[in-house]
Formats: sequence, structure tokens, C-alpha cells
Amino acid sequence: METTNSPLTTTANDGKVALVTGGGSGVGRAAALELGRTGAKVIVCGRRRVAIEETRDRLLAAQVEVLAVETDVREADQVDRLIDAALERFGRIDILVNNAGGQFMAPAEEITLKGWRAVHRVSLDAVWDLTQKVAERSMIPNRAGVVVFIGFSPEGGSPGFAHATAARGAVESLTSALALEWSRYGIRTVCVSMAHIESEGMRENYPAERQAAWAGQVPMKRYGTAAECATVIAFLTSPGAAYVTGTTVYVDGGVNAWGSGVAPPDLEPSGAPPGAVPWRSTRKP
Repeated sequence: METTNSPLTTTANDGKVALVTGGGSGVGRAAALELGRTGAKVIVCGRRRVAIEETRDRLLAAQVEVLAVETDVREADQVDRLIDAALERFGRIDILVNNAGGQFMAPAEEITLKGWRAVHRVSLDAVWDLTQKVAERSMIPNRAGVVVFIGFSPEGGSPGFAHATAARGAVESLTSALALEWSRYGIRTVCVSMAHIESEGMRENYPAERQAAWAGQVPMKRYGTAAECATVIAFLTSPGAAYVTGTTVYVDGGVNAWGSGVAPPDLEPSGAPPGAVPWRSTRKP
């Protein structure tokens, strides 16, 4: 199994059933593998069939019970089918890892309403739809469950990602709100906020010089790995974290403690056109 030097035992999540969205790559795949390694049965979903089937095959090779369901979590009917398939196969869902999300980099003044809505649809609206349905159909009736949300660090926001940080900030607030409402059902909610994580998406979507600059802003001077994030997630879903709920755990190399770590841009002269912003991108959704 792909994992870091995890301190978790192979029974840390024994007997649990875990649903991981966006499980075809990056943190989602690593979380599915680590949850399986620590004893959980795993449902993995994502939009790319080949990718989630690769995750499934790795879990099967490790003798983990697994179900892979091609799903676009933005579509309510596909979410319903996903939950139907999970409950038909395993009877319940004990752990939900809301890993699926997406964003693009652009100055705030260039983000269109369409682009804003596209990011919020996958990173906030879809997260809420799936979470509410899993809670209603399994966790609340069973009086038990753990929901993991994924946030961004630093929590104060990042230049070029106003739309994404707004969505993830809402998810972080949702974490505490649901803990207040659902603790009476035995449901815990936690948010894992990450900064710069080495991933396929990072390598494909951002230029090398930008990636290097981001690494330099981390107090630990490196990117995190998906496996490091997965280990934290698997611990938070285990009985070892049974008294942890309604809070955010930062897996960010110290980014949130340090802040943005970069100097603000120079002021634009009055009446002049916008200057060359260091993180400006022409990438569109």
C-alpha cells in the first residue's frame, strides 16, 4: 500500500465503511489506501473511471473490500445512485471524506460569475448535498459517523484564489455548525486544511516557477505529501480521535501560523491600468 511511515495500526479503523470522493488521485487516493490499510471497507468515487479503478485495484491487491463508483458529485441523481450502491453493498457508511473539489487561479477582478459558481458547485454545494444525504440515510439512523471536510490554508485567503478560499472557508464553518447540531446523533465533523500538497493537479495546472515559489513560502520549506494528509485523516476517523469534533486540523507545514508569507503587491497608481500581478494567470474555468 502507498503510505508514509504511518503510526496507525492495521485495525485503527477496523470494521468501518468509508466513502472517499475524488478517490482517483492525490489526497483522495491516498486517503482511500490508508483507510483500507487501517481496516476500513472502502467506497471510492470520482469522475474518471480509469483512475478510480486503479485505486480499487490497489485496494483489492491489499485484500481490502472495495467498491468503485464512477460519480460526478455535482449531479444529485448520481449522488443518489452512489449512496444506493454503497448501502446495497455494505449496509452503512461510517466515514465520509469529502475530498472532491476544484479551482483555478485568477485575480479576483477577472473571476466571472460563471467561474465563481463552477468552483462553489463542486467545492461547497456538492459537499453539502452528499454530506446531508449520507447523514440522513446512514449516520443519523445509526447514531454514529465521522465526516471529514477539506479546507485551505492559510485560512485568511490566498491571492489568486478568492473564489476557492470563499468556498473552503464556508466548508470550515460548516464543520463547526454540524458538530453543534449532529453531536447528539453521535456524528463527529472535522476539517483538514491543507496548504501546498504534491499532487498530479499541482504538477499539471501550475508552472514550475510558481510551484517553487509556493514551496518557499512554507516554513518547513517543502510541499506536503498526499500520504501525510491521509495519515491525519485516518487518525481523525479512528477511535483515537473520538473526542475531536467541530474543529480544523492544519496539515500545512506551518503556513497558517506564518500567514501568506509574501509581501503585498505595490499600490496601483490612480487611473492607471492594472499592473503585472506576480500570480496573475490567464487560466479560465
